[in-house]
Amino acid sequence: MTRYTSTIIAISLAALITSATAATAQFSAQSSNTPAGDNYKVELFGGLWEPSHDLTVASNAFGIVGTIIDAKRDLGITSGRFPEFRLRLHPGRRHRVRIDYLPIEYRATTVIERRIIFRGIAHEPGILVSSTLNWKTWRFGYEYDLIHRSRGHFGLIVEAKYTDLEASLDTSFGHEFVRARGPIPAIGAVLRVYPLPILGIAGEITAFGLPDDPGSPGDSILGAFDANRFPYTGTYIDFDISGTLHFTRNFGAQIGYRSLDLNVSSNEDLAALKLTGAYIGAVVRY
Repeated sequence: MTRYTSTIIAISLAALITSATAATAQFSAQSSNTPAGDNYKVELFGGLWEPSHDLTVASNAFGIVGTIIDAKRDLGITSGRFPEFRLRLHPGRRHRVRIDYLPIEYRATTVIERRIIFRGIAHEPGILVSSTLNWKTWRFGYEYDLIHRSRGHFGLIVEAKYTDLEASLDTSFGHEFVRARGPIPAIGAVLRVYPLPILGIAGEITAFGLPDDPGSPGDSILGAFDANRFPYTGTYIDFDISGTLHFTRNFGAQIGYRSLDLNVSSNEDLAALKLTGAYIGAVVRY
C-alpha cells in the first residue's frame, strides 16, 4: 500500500469518525422513547444490487415437452447490476406504509451447444440465440409493530407483490416468449435494533406459497391469473438483512444482503429464479 493511499484512507476514516461523532451528539438530544432510525415521516432509499443468479426456465407447447434451460450454461447470461427504489411512509409510531420497485433485466447472445426445445420449437446446436429475461416487481405493503421499544421493534408485514416476468428467445426461427404477471399476496415479519444511536440493523422476510390445486377460475382468486398465464403453483421467499448508518437526521448510507427466491409452474411453463447478493445505497429522510 502506498503512502498516498494510506493518507487517503486515514483522511476518509477521520471524516467518517467526525461525521459519526456529530451525528451521535445530534441524536442524543432526541427522546429516548424514539429509536434513532424512526425519527422520520418519509424515507426514500435508492441503491444498486448486484446478485449472483440461478435461473432456469422451461415452456411446453403443442403437446411437446420443453427443455429445462439453464440461463448460465445454455444461454450465457451473466450477473448484472440493478437499481432498487424503496419508499417508507411513517404516519404513526407503530405504522409504516411500504412501496418498493425492483426492475431486473438480463440479456445475452450465444451459440447454443445442445438441443433446446422452447414453446414447442427445437433449436439445434450451433444456432445463434439472443435471450432476454425481464422481471419487474412492485411491492405494496403495510407494517405494524407489535413490539416497540427505544432500541428496536418487531413488526408484521402484509403486502402484495405485483410481478411481471417475461422470458424470450430470438433466433432465425422468430421470437418466442412466455410471460406471467399478476399480484402475489405475502406475509412476513421484520426486526430492527439500534445498538448505537446512529446505527440501525434490520432483518426481514416475506413469503407466500401458491396452492397446488386452486380449482377452476371460479373457485379461487388465483384463477384470475389464468388470463395472464400466471403460474398456479409455487413459492416466493424474499429475505433481507441490512445495516444503516445515519450521518444526520436526514441522510444515511445503507448496506445489505438480499435473497429473492421464486419458483412457479403451470401445466405449460416453469420458472425457478434465485438471486442472492449484497447491495448498497443511500437513505434520505424528512
